[in-house]
Amino acid sequence: MTDNINIQDIVKTENLVHKKSSVMTENTMHYCPGCGHGTTHQIVAEVIEEMGIQQDTIGITPVGCSVLMYNYLDIDMQEAAHGRAPALATAIKRLLPEKFVFTYQGDGDLAAIGTAETIHSCNRGENILIIFINNGIYGMTGGQMAPTTIEGMKSSTTPYGRDVKLMGNPLKMTDIVATLPGTYYVTRQSVHKPGNVRKTKKAIRKAFEYQKLNKGTCFIEIVSNCPSGWKMTPVESNEWMEQNMFPFYPLGDFKVPEE
Repeated sequence: MTDNINIQDIVKTENLVHKKSSVMTENTMHYCPGCGHGTTHQIVAEVIEEMGIQQDTIGITPVGCSVLMYNYLDIDMQEAAHGRAPALATAIKRLLPEKFVFTYQGDGDLAAIGTAETIHSCNRGENILIIFINNGIYGMTGGQMAPTTIEGMKSSTTPYGRDVKLMGNPLKMTDIVATLPGTYYVTRQSVHKPGNVRKTKKAIRKAFEYQKLNKGTCFIEIVSNCPSGWKMTPVESNEWMEQNMFPFYPLGDFKVPEE
């Protein structure tokens, strides 16, 4: 008799803590255990589902760990050349202004080869959302130093830590774009704890809602860990991030529209 009982019939809605968004596909993610990409994918999908905009959302991903996002979100996706996602998003949004358009980029992509596209898209006030995952290194290609690698941080190309006298200062992209007149909403968040996940999800929801107003660019930085690139366990990487990344990249809002 119990063989015919569906487990979903047993689980009561009021006891359900979490479920996979219907916008997520059934494909197995390639991200390393403990990485923040998977969590961010899920909350982006949840926002799209809750807003009912699955058929009206277009995502753009360039080169990096995010390159296979199209495998995991059941929405229209477009691949871009390395660093060029904001330029492609600009074209799509101008051609299809009624669509919700976002880019999903890592720090090596957005803050290095894509610096110009990022700055100029934000300065023009393109009506798009830019989601920026900052783990301080090139996560996909071997853990090299990125523009966002903090002082003293070790990477495959800075085995003794980043020396600012030799390699320059880390680039705070969120601080920079917040000063540009074309940005409408700018914030820096994380997804390493449940409370932070909720804050980030709220920020993403706000950014999609703001896109309806056609007021300018929304920019969300998500400071994330990279257990594999940092050569740490997920727990160790989260602790290291809190102790080292957050002091240099403090979480919080940088530019909030006047309601």
